[in-house]
Amino acid sequence: MKKKLLLDKVAIVTGGTRGIGRAIVLALCEEGAECAFTYVSNRSSAESLAEEIRRMGGRPLPVQLDVRDFEGAKTLVERVKQEFGRLDILVNNAGITKDKSLMMMSKEDWSDVIDTNLTGVFNTTRACIITFLKQKSGNIVTISSVSGIHPLPGQVNYAAAKAGVIGFTKSLAKEVAPYNIRVNAVAPGFVDTEMTSAFGEKTRGKFLNMIPLKRFGTADEVAKTVLFLLGDESQYITGQAIQLDGGLGI
Repeated sequence: MKKKLLLDKVAIVTGGTRGIGRAIVLALCEEGAECAFTYVSNRSSAESLAEEIRRMGGRPLPVQLDVRDFEGAKTLVERVKQEFGRLDILVNNAGITKDKSLMMMSKEDWSDVIDTNLTGVFNTTRACIITFLKQKSGNIVTISSVSGIHPLPGQVNYAAAKAGVIGFTKSLAKEVAPYNIRVNAVAPGFVDTEMTSAFGEKTRGKFLNMIPLKRFGTADEVAKTVLFLLGDESQYITGQAIQLDGGLGI
């Protein structure tokens, strides 16, 4: 029997109950990891995912947390260590969008996206990094976006946050590499999720025409890329933003 990739590892996944986050949580659990995942308000989705993990033989730990809460992120890490005895992996997935033209964008539209998508990454990573430094091991993967590299109009808040995540990743990777900690990002393009399913046929067709592979990605494809970055086969990869976009950014 093939050894599971993440056997005996403990992971935190933020924003883990829907779409890409859910796929990542399930992929980690399938590979043997114990997984804590956060959600903001949808308790029923969290319980549904937890039950699915239990059926797989895992021990889920759903935690209600808004990643904008600095002190809450520290409490999350302590709770995970108390529950599982260790912490090995952080996947920063939590994020929101509030797309509109800059002329129509309110201060709240800007702040909500920056505080969640960028400051939220700081909060959770800062909460984990002391543990990783002390044990001289750890692996961090953050979900950025192709919008942080090749943004579309109407996304100045989202593009700024996701570009910031890539800069954060590269700087931190240099900082913690001597401690055997790797830090990478995944930058998906259009992925079939609840958000993209809301596109009208005309909008969907326009975006498909921009993608050389002529299809949207899947949450499972993103999850498999995250698994690769967390596994032993990527031990010489750090500070990278892997574009997973069907060629959109070419």
